[in-house]
Amino acid sequence: MHAMDNAEVLRIRNDFPVLDQLVNGKPLIYLDSGATSQNPLSVIEAEQEYYEQRNAAVHRGAHHLAVEATEVFEDARQTVADFIGAQYEETVWTSNATEGLNLISYALSNAALWAAQGRGGSALKDLAIGPGDEIVVTEMEHHANLIPWQELAFRTGATLKYIPVTDQGTLRLDAAADIVGERTKLLAFTHASNVLGTINPVAELVAMARRVGALVVLDACQSVPHMAVDVKDLDVDFAVFSGHKMLAPTGVGVLYGKQDLLDVMPPFLTGGSMITTVTMERAEYLPAPQRFEAGTQRISQAVALATAVNYLTETGIDRIHAWETALGQRLVKGLESIDGIRVVGPASGAERIGLAAFDVAGVHAHDVGQFLDDRGIAVRVGHHCAQPLHRRLGLTATTRASTYLYNTTDDVDAFLDAVSGVRAYFQA
Repeated sequence: MHAMDNAEVLRIRNDFPVLDQLVNGKPLIYLDSGATSQNPLSVIEAEQEYYEQRNAAVHRGAHHLAVEATEVFEDARQTVADFIGAQYEETVWTSNATEGLNLISYALSNAALWAAQGRGGSALKDLAIGPGDEIVVTEMEHHANLIPWQELAFRTGATLKYIPVTDQGTLRLDAAADIVGERTKLLAFTHASNVLGTINPVAELVAMARRVGALVVLDACQSVPHMAVDVKDLDVDFAVFSGHKMLAPTGVGVLYGKQDLLDVMPPFLTGGSMITTVTMERAEYLPAPQRFEAGTQRISQAVALATAVNYLTETGIDRIHAWETALGQRLVKGLESIDGIRVVGPASGAERIGLAAFDVAGVHAHDVGQFLDDRGIAVRVGHHCAQPLHRRLGLTATTRASTYLYNTTDDVDAFLDAVSGVRAYFQA
């Protein structure tokens, strides 16, 4: 396996038409892939080709187009399942990772009601959450992996607890060992922080949950697009990620769940295509994955996501991870050398994904973002859907630069050069 270099990345960049443009008269430097990645031509063409050649409702027709649409839709599911080491039956299409997390939350809050009425069998009783139970998250979570659990606690009477972070942006594992206890029914945490860049110790956290029989939910939005993730090796019960962060269109995401759990969970959305028998009084539901896919699905987006997965696989996900790791270290080391810059998360030299969020003394993050945009550099500003984490860090907002396989070291250096002039420009 040969390492990626700038020459290869420049060739890769040619596959992404949106990157070939000027912004405010400057060549676009896109450093906001942590929010939304760009799409290669092959992905754009895959979605277009679907509409041009085989657009039809899946699972619902015997005519030629419907059969072809169903085949490519389900082939896409298998491709994505293989990418994360899952089984076909364990891979559920969602609109995004947020929907996947809400699906789990609502299913678990309905588990007690179903079990009380004898629906779902004895296995469902183990999933029921109620008063006296505890749900554990972390202080670094994206709102999408926090608010659904707040609401689950509210609906069920359970208690929500969280694992705190250190000043260096890592989890307090000593505290976690005490927080994850006999009352814990669910532990939800991010694989990699979208603000700190921290890669969390999945094995240690899963071991804590297993000791007390708790379910594990992994937010893999910032890991699956950037590094090899095998859900079976990680031994998580559920995982979610979004297509738009991994070269695919918006509007499609994935929920992975262990099959024995998915097959007994109450469905989140109900309607057509996810049922076996319906009377005027009640319905019986299909097993997963169709159990959670009511109505017309995001067919073209799923096909395009599979194409994106193939693009990442052909490039080499381990090669991409190594390249982004180097870019991330270059970002942090460079930012640390600029006066008045505070980088949040692990310091240079410590493991992190290819992003860095920072505060500029005396200059609001939104002004920093505008300053960089004037120079053709796209970054993210604000609280990045992580207000509690920013509050813990004593900040209201940060500026975040995030890399992907189409970024060069020159992109990072141009960004660092621009940031070095921010305080002087604003006389801070």
